[in-house]
Amino acid sequence: MLHDLALFPLNLTVFPGENLNLHIFEPRYKELILDCKSEGIHFGIPPFLKDRGMTIGTEVILVKIEKVYDNGSMDIRTKGTRLFRIHDFLKTYKNKSYSGGKIEYLDVVYEGDPTLNKKIILHLEELFTLFKINKPLPVLDEYFNTYKVAHHVGFTLEQEKEFLHLLNEFDRQSMVLEQLELFLPKAREMEAVRAKIQMNGHFRNIIPPNLMDD
Repeated sequence: MLHDLALFPLNLTVFPGENLNLHIFEPRYKELILDCKSEGIHFGIPPFLKDRGMTIGTEVILVKIEKVYDNGSMDIRTKGTRLFRIHDFLKTYKNKSYSGGKIEYLDVVYEGDPTLNKKIILHLEELFTLFKINKPLPVLDEYFNTYKVAHHVGFTLEQEKEFLHLLNEFDRQSMVLEQLELFLPKAREMEAVRAKIQMNGHFRNIIPPNLMDD
């Protein structure tokens, strides 16, 4: 079944459940946000990559208009909800200045393997420690899913968009783990180099090899 949805293409990826803060300044999107506030409508963010819009995006809801500036621009808080696929993109939507489209909501599987989730969190704890990231990780509870960590594993923008197309949590877990297991060795090497640079100029107690026994 197809639905109408206002669209706000952006060069970023939003995942279901994600909180996203935006600064709105273009007139057409200021109109969109005011319509969200007055009419209670939602809008979709399809990622935009290399001058090409993606067919899968995330519906978001307006949570709050945090601040309105003298020029009408505004800071807003939004939250990602459902994934959708665009069947027909409309440059103008219902006589509005912003775009929209005919979309289909997608069925997403959120339950994965709890053992893999534990492994993901352990890898992320090490990564955050190596990079000295002072940020709490998502709680590993019944509501945990890989959307909550997808921005923390070093994905490129292209990889995030590939990740958005995976509707099964097992597939998303596999992609996150593969990325972490590729990225962590590089992070460990970077930390080892940093430690060596820090030691430069310090007095070090180094035991030389015993060459007299040969």
